[in-house]
Amino acid sequence: MTATQTPSNEQPKTASDAGRRPYATVNPYTGETEKEFPFLGTNEIDGVVERAHAAFLEWRRRPVEERAQIVGRAAELMLERQDEFAALVTREMGKRIQEAAGEVQLAASILDYYAKNGPRFLEPRQIEVMKGEAVVENEPIGVILAIEPWNYPLYQVVRVAGPNLVLGNAILLKHAELNPQTALAIEKCFHDAGVPEGVYTNVFLAIPDVEQVIAHPHVEGVTLTGSERAGSSVASLAGKHLKKSVLELGGSDPFIVLDTDDLGRTVKAATMGRMQNTGQACIAAKRLIVPEDIYEPFVEGLKQAFSTFSPGDPSDPSTSLAPLSSEQAAKDLHAQIQDAIDKGATVVTGGGRPDHAGAFVEPTILTDVTPEMRAYNEELFGPAAVVYKVSNEDEAVELANNSRFGLGAAVFSSDVDRAKSVAERIEAGMVFVNQPTGSSAELPFGGVKRSGYGRELSELGMFEFANRRLVRVLPTKKADKPQAG
Repeated sequence: MTATQTPSNEQPKTASDAGRRPYATVNPYTGETEKEFPFLGTNEIDGVVERAHAAFLEWRRRPVEERAQIVGRAAELMLERQDEFAALVTREMGKRIQEAAGEVQLAASILDYYAKNGPRFLEPRQIEVMKGEAVVENEPIGVILAIEPWNYPLYQVVRVAGPNLVLGNAILLKHAELNPQTALAIEKCFHDAGVPEGVYTNVFLAIPDVEQVIAHPHVEGVTLTGSERAGSSVASLAGKHLKKSVLELGGSDPFIVLDTDDLGRTVKAATMGRMQNTGQACIAAKRLIVPEDIYEPFVEGLKQAFSTFSPGDPSDPSTSLAPLSSEQAAKDLHAQIQDAIDKGATVVTGGGRPDHAGAFVEPTILTDVTPEMRAYNEELFGPAAVVYKVSNEDEAVELANNSRFGLGAAVFSSDVDRAKSVAERIEAGMVFVNQPTGSSAELPFGGVKRSGYGRELSELGMFEFANRRLVRVLPTKKADKPQAG
């Protein structure tokens, strides 16, 4: 039984709970509230953590191959339920139905990756020593709190849950308030696959109660994907209570064009990199940096590409532009765009809200953006691109690195060696050459600077919440042989 499946008409558990906003499915296309769920009462939190810890103690003793088999079954179930998951994601955060189906497939592939490779990753590793032997063993550490966002509500969860469940940890998931039904569907998928009650638990946790969970002695770590503000708060709480933390925060990824022998293909890549998930991706191409000799045709090509997007129902496969996740998100993005316009930026296309019901913002291209504008320094989380003109390679690198973020980046050139050389100069956790920044199970994901710390996915993702225990063995001194006679 999940900790948070009680009906929405239930009264607050304590006086301090009164007035907190419940989790709710609010369709960003229609604006209708479909269903509400109450938060977990503060007086219930310790019990949930204790049950997770008890479940962890049993789960960790199961053979890793058994844990991996269960995670693999969850991958199969997720694919079997693709239509259900995709429809939930579309209704709760507005993702186009095709992209939602693609996210289901990506999430399942991550679970499958760890099911197949996790046991091998966790094998003990010998260390060469001069005498005796030394082995590093990989052991789970306990209950992990995962605080996950709404923009990729399946993918973000499984990139934490997959490796940690195979490792043997237990997960408490605090999903975004926008995604309650998706969160419950994920929990059911894991339980139906054979993950025991308590090993994976969805908690509709109110933000003020996060510290109570992190402070609990049976919670050993916390991971968050979200804003700088949320990351700073969680990192502070984790430090205060001496808990391991991993953060994946914002990004303002540069998309650097050094040269091109196919302008149309480069513009298409930039459009895809900026407009994926209606621009609501940490690793979306947000700052397009283009040399002056192709700047004007590039901007014109981008304008034509952006003009093909039109708002519509995200559940309709023919829709090209989905709403943002909420009306507030649309208002926030529009305020950033308007700030740039008010301070002198040039609007190539877009810049406003379309005359259409729903949380839409027009696909927008801004040029002549300068440091005093919010669009220069802040992450634009939606369908808005900023294009910069540079005169040479060094200027492109300097502009790309002139950001407090350092998540991903892309470098495009017909000369791959040149692109790789520039990639080595970019301050980012991930740099992609001749393709937009992306993600897959085998590639480590994470950033530097104010984009956070730690890595998820790949083999590296197995070890952020592992005890890499050293076992050092020295030979005993052989006893002297007895003398004859």
